Amino acid sequence: MSMFVDQARIRIEAGNGGDGCVSFHREKYVAAGGPDGGDGGKGGDVLFVADDHFSSLLSFRYKRKYVAENGQNGAAKRCTGKSAPDLTIKVPRGTVIREAESGRVLADISGDEPVILAKGGRGGKGNQHFASSTRQVPRFAKPGYDGEKFDIILELKLLADVGLVGFPNVGKSTLISVVSAAKPKIANYHFTTLEPVLGVVRVDEEKSFVMADIPGLIEGAADGAGLGHSFLRHVERCRLIVHVLDCAGSEDRDPIEDFEKINTELRNFSEELSRCPQIVAANKSDLASEEQIERLHAYIAEKGYPFFVISAAAAQGTKPLIDEIAKTLETLPPVKRFEPEAAPEIKPEDTKRFTIEIDGDGVYQVEAPFMEPIMRTVNPDDWSSLQYFERVLRSSGIIDRLEEMGAKEGVTVSINGFEFDYVD
Repeated sequence: MSMFVDQARIRIEAGNGGDGCVSFHREKYVAAGGPDGGDGGKGGDVLFVADDHFSSLLSFRYKRKYVAENGQNGAAKRCTGKSAPDLTIKVPRGTVIREAESGRVLADISGDEPVILAKGGRGGKGNQHFASSTRQVPRFAKPGYDGEKFDIILELKLLADVGLVGFPNVGKSTLISVVSAAKPKIANYHFTTLEPVLGVVRVDEEKSFVMADIPGLIEGAADGAGLGHSFLRHVERCRLIVHVLDCAGSEDRDPIEDFEKINTELRNFSEELSRCPQIVAANKSDLASEEQIERLHAYIAEKGYPFFVISAAAAQGTKPLIDEIAKTLETLPPVKRFEPEAAPEIKPEDTKRFTIEIDGDGVYQVEAPFMEPIMRTVNPDDWSSLQYFERVLRSSGIIDRLEEMGAKEGVTVSINGFEFDYVD
């Protein structure tokens, strides 16, 4: 049996940009060649694309981390490092991607366009860019920027126009096999189909729609019991629900009770779903008495739902049902798309966060993650490089804070482990 997986958590990491290069032009007969360090290349993006050969997220259960390549570093002679190729991840059509931390929707992979989810870092600039009339020998370059890295949750929500709902064993699989080319496994199971089955139902030359036999529902599904949420996740996209009931009550269950139970589950899961139009198909009519069918019809008619008596196994009454479905679909809006949700705004000061503590030895310990890439390129022996470093410390507010905390000339300051004497 193939395993149906409709949710997975993975980590994606775009590539980092390559570092800029520090280099000087050296050539015979050319006096004091200027700086010629090239820029770093861009890191690879991580993008997602729909692939109709996949029907589940199973492969993401075994591979959890996807990392794009880094851009190459710049080189001498103004050579720019090579940009890294993008990493393309294929997912089943209908996969909704959320940010794991916040739960917000990042993308709905339902169309054919690839969607970039994590952007690769830009390459750092080489020292050729930092020459000026006053600084003719720049001995520093910019490091590459980091690519975006975060955890995401993939959720498969089927792109079906019509969702068949009903308790296990009411004949949903049989119905879909009769009206479409889908070939679901059909057996007298009391538990439920583990995989949704999609079938394309052709109404005529021009018209067709997608019908999904969705894994059967058990009471308590909206609270996550049994296959609950995974079942309901697939009904979320449907434009129309066809509610299949066993009108013969052949398993000692009352179809009216079944109808109410399933609608309660839909309501508990999503108010929107409970407002979805429904057509009721009273199946197994060949096994039911006139009274049973009449009783059910009267109840459903009172609720205001269209009612069709069918026997899927004998292929009776299915044509009028399909015609009604096609007619209703024409009046309904298209399949629901999940719109990406905007990221919370990052305040500029959040990107320059730092903490300063004075340890037992009187050393001012500065923790400033945003300084990491800058520290990689500081050359302590080069005056212009140190000047650049000081400018960053001042513009980020670190020097002001040190002064507020009483730092005097000569005290030791340690930034992310890089120590120097403080000079007023």
